[in-house]
Amino acid sequence: MERPTRWARPKSPAHRATPSAGADRAGAWWARVALLALLGGILVPLVAAGLRSALWLLLGMAGLALASVGVWWTLAHTGVVRGLGMAVAVAAPLTVLGLYAAHDMLGPAALSAALLLFACAAARNALTPRPVSAPDEMAPAPVAEHPWILMNPRSGGGKVDRFHLVERARAAGARVTLLGPGQQDAAGLARRAVLEGADLLAVAGGDGTQALVAEVAHEHDLPFVVIPAGTRNHFALDLGLDRDDPAAALQALTDGVERRVDLGFAADRVFVNNASFGTYAAVVGNSAYRGAQLRTALHDLPELLTGEDAPRLRMRSGDRHAEGLQAVLVSNNPYRYAVGPRRSHRESLDSGLLGVLCVHVDNSAGAARAVGGGAGFTRLTASGVVVDADTVTVAAGIDGEHVLLPAPVVCRIVPGALRVRLPRHAATTHSRPTLDWPRVLRLARGNRN
Repeated sequence: MERPTRWARPKSPAHRATPSAGADRAGAWWARVALLALLGGILVPLVAAGLRSALWLLLGMAGLALASVGVWWTLAHTGVVRGLGMAVAVAAPLTVLGLYAAHDMLGPAALSAALLLFACAAARNALTPRPVSAPDEMAPAPVAEHPWILMNPRSGGGKVDRFHLVERARAAGARVTLLGPGQQDAAGLARRAVLEGADLLAVAGGDGTQALVAEVAHEHDLPFVVIPAGTRNHFALDLGLDRDDPAAALQALTDGVERRVDLGFAADRVFVNNASFGTYAAVVGNSAYRGAQLRTALHDLPELLTGEDAPRLRMRSGDRHAEGLQAVLVSNNPYRYAVGPRRSHRESLDSGLLGVLCVHVDNSAGAARAVGGGAGFTRLTASGVVVDADTVTVAAGIDGEHVLLPAPVVCRIVPGALRVRLPRHAATTHSRPTLDWPRVLRLARGNRN
């Protein structure tokens, strides 16, 4: 439902320049710390076990390979085989840890791992660009006369109500529309708002809703504000916004700066994060998935991975092609994929390139080989990619929303398609860069190039 509010133009605060200092020295210091930690991570097992440390490393990799086989059996099979897979996935790493402990290698292994992780974190900190000027020195974006915000009160477990986003947005002069139960035409609501005079569009909700309204902002070349009121909000995170404080994003209405970012297209559908095809898209398409994600996935995956009707996709991009794929993930700018608690992220949203990840792991041996990160996965970057299948339509997950697209699906990227308005404090936030150890070494020696 929507309550009419009076358009108001808040006053923009004054801006002061406060240039930063010591960026070069800080980068060099972190680079030296990273190299020292890396050296320590290598020396610890050598001091503890000498040349036998190579055997302990191989044992650890074997444990990971067996655990991967167990995970594959768990996902791709049912009944006794699934139970055995769960047992192997748990027992393999525990056995390795037990052997480490029995031979007094658990402490050195843990210390070495901690040093290597710290070395990577310090190296990324050294490589992270440091702005020459503080955010207050940047030119402010013009304050919108008629900002419009679509809010989903159910998204993110009720973040809209919990953070009082409606009241705060209206206090900033925005017109707010609430997305009612069963009302999914976010793009239609945004187009109506444009016809009524909106000169800025915003969304407080999940990535799927963000993408629908971002498409309208792109069509009319209007500024777009992301308010991370969803559950995951990967787009907001890669823009440098804090999803634990969605109200902070409202500062973009009165004290914002603007940057242009790319948009991905799968056929005619916009995606701000990714378009997935194959196994994941089929699982998301099950109506039971929203209410019971894990149970639905465990029920559907065996048939989708190894059944006779398992999706098999084809991908082609330029002179690159692949067949027999179980899944293809096409992202708006390449992701740096992470495992464990670390979040996969994009280092840039304006590279003008799609990231493409193709998955082909169809048996336990393939799962074991995938531990090294090569077998079973194909990664590339491209300005366009075609995803095809032997069916008339292809199931796709567009920023988590299930759709059916006619095959073949042409995916492309439009550089600088979206005008994103960001709060000043988030405008200079950078994602962690790719590890480049030769450059870290140059930084440690005082060379910034």
